[in-house]
Amino acid sequence: MSANRLTTAGGHPVSENQHSLTAGPNGPILIQDTHLIEKLAHFNRERIPERVVHAKGAGAFGTFRLTKDMSDFSIARVLQGVGKETPLFLRFSTVAGEKGSADTDRDPRGFAVKFYTEEGIWDVVGNNTPVFFERDPLKFPDFIHSQKRDPVTGYKNPVRMWDYWAKSPEALHQMTILFSDRGLPDGYRFMHGFGSHTFSLWNRSGERFWVKFHFKSLQGIKNLTPDKAAELAGTDPDYATRDLFEAIERKEFPQWRVCLQIMPEKEAETYSVNPFDLTKTWSHKDYPLVEIGVMELNRNPKNYFFDVEQAAFSPSNLVPGIGASPDKMLQGRLFAYPDAQRYRLGGNYQQIPVNRPLNRVAHYQNDGHRSEPGFGYDNYEPNGFGGPVQDPSVTEPPLRISGDADRYNSHKGNDDYSQAGALYRMLAEEERDRMTSIIANTMLQVPKDIVKKNIEHFSKCDPDYGKKIAEKVGL
Repeated sequence: MSANRLTTAGGHPVSENQHSLTAGPNGPILIQDTHLIEKLAHFNRERIPERVVHAKGAGAFGTFRLTKDMSDFSIARVLQGVGKETPLFLRFSTVAGEKGSADTDRDPRGFAVKFYTEEGIWDVVGNNTPVFFERDPLKFPDFIHSQKRDPVTGYKNPVRMWDYWAKSPEALHQMTILFSDRGLPDGYRFMHGFGSHTFSLWNRSGERFWVKFHFKSLQGIKNLTPDKAAELAGTDPDYATRDLFEAIERKEFPQWRVCLQIMPEKEAETYSVNPFDLTKTWSHKDYPLVEIGVMELNRNPKNYFFDVEQAAFSPSNLVPGIGASPDKMLQGRLFAYPDAQRYRLGGNYQQIPVNRPLNRVAHYQNDGHRSEPGFGYDNYEPNGFGGPVQDPSVTEPPLRISGDADRYNSHKGNDDYSQAGALYRMLAEEERDRMTSIIANTMLQVPKDIVKKNIEHFSKCDPDYGKKIAEKVGL
């Protein structure tokens, strides 16, 4: 028996794989050709639902090596013991484009890290930007709809984008990054990553610290010019995916410094900006970066679909000692991300190898799509048969909250302009000129009343910001 013998998915040997079973040489195909039926039926199901955002991506395996013990700040074992190494998988992506879109589109880039810790999966699901367009998850679907295809025409329309932004100045900080040179990173190796949200650490004394995660590229920052990005979109739309894969194959393993900004819990109450507002950054003067380790990618997936496409990230994957915060966008994502994975991959998506914890899993969930054999005990708790039980030692310290339940206006009294203006003034004059030209070019077919409203917002960030755009659109 040949070791290379072709079989069906059920392991049955296939006698013929070139010609269908027919009634006579010219007759119709018979439904009893089970090999043909299986091939066609599986082919129809080869594609799982596309991610609504972050559909196009690339990824690789690697390690995180801790260089600074953080046990004073967290009970998380992944952050304890200098030299400790933790395996990981990192997925990069564009955000708004579909599965077949170009890697070089002007768009934020997803930067999602899955750490396989001894206490379970820890996911840091961020972008290559420290902020985002929205601060309230109630607006996230609306924002994404404004960036996607027009439901009437089927093509993208900048009028919809700028109409939304005219009414959403909270996006100005992220917009300034998006339209700057960093809106077109040269592949995935030459950009920083950010957890973006505010998370928490807590130690054995019950002290809580608010933190932000930063991943600083040791390859440096490289960006594409708009002309080069447009050229690559036509000649090599998988440019960033190819660059990452081939660099790792050449053993040019990309690395990032892992850093934290750390804020004692009490200081959040009096800080100059809301530290849980995703449209804001913390000053590095107030909370300087603390380097805690190095992250390296050193192994390509053996199969793109198996690992990259099925990789499922969620900020709700948090290990003891690392927690969430009152960040409203984070709170929304704690539900939305695992819910999206259950829709795409099934209720047992965490049994897929790339998503599976390395440590022992013990729970009372069973059955459903992709289900694997149970744990050898009944599926309820409390019980009298010695099943797994809760562990109070990993309880998070209580979070003090106050106030009435209401739909509070997070825009009221909020300064949406200062940080965007400060970023604009940090850019070199030639980059400001490029950025305002790019913004103006996207507005050329947009109605003047929408353009004027957006220019008012840019002018509030910095008068020169609005003036340059106004001149370039002929206002």
